[in-house]
Amino acid sequence: HVQLVESGGGSVQAGDSLRLSCAASGLTSRTHCMAWFRQAPGKEREWVSSIDTDGVIDLSDSVKGRFAISNYKDKAILYLEMNEMKPEDQAKYYCAASRAAYCYKRRDVAYFPYWGQGTQVTVS
Repeated sequence: HVQLVESGGGSVQAGDSLRLSCAASGLTSRTHCMAWFRQAPGKEREWVSSIDTDGVIDLSDSVKGRFAISNYKDKAILYLEMNEMKPEDQAKYYCAASRAAYCYKRRDVAYFPYWGQGTQVTVS
């Protein structure tokens, strides 16, 4: 049984930093590509970043240079470090996992069948 649980969301000021965590059970990023998505009210769910089993990272242009994805030693925890945050970063952030090991340039929601419940990030 796969479970993804996000944490670390909250309210920050523009320019601040925040780190999101995703605790995975039933799979790890040793065998599954994992990603972060976000969704603002009234908008479609948007891919943010992904990391595959080889550690290859893909990052959306909208967050490049500000956000960083990483995973913990045993690769059962996924992080999203968010720096220089902007009001347009405000959204609910979701952790997701693919069935596949690789996902470079795969940014569609349908490629990721496993999802967490999301954590809200507010930027003012």
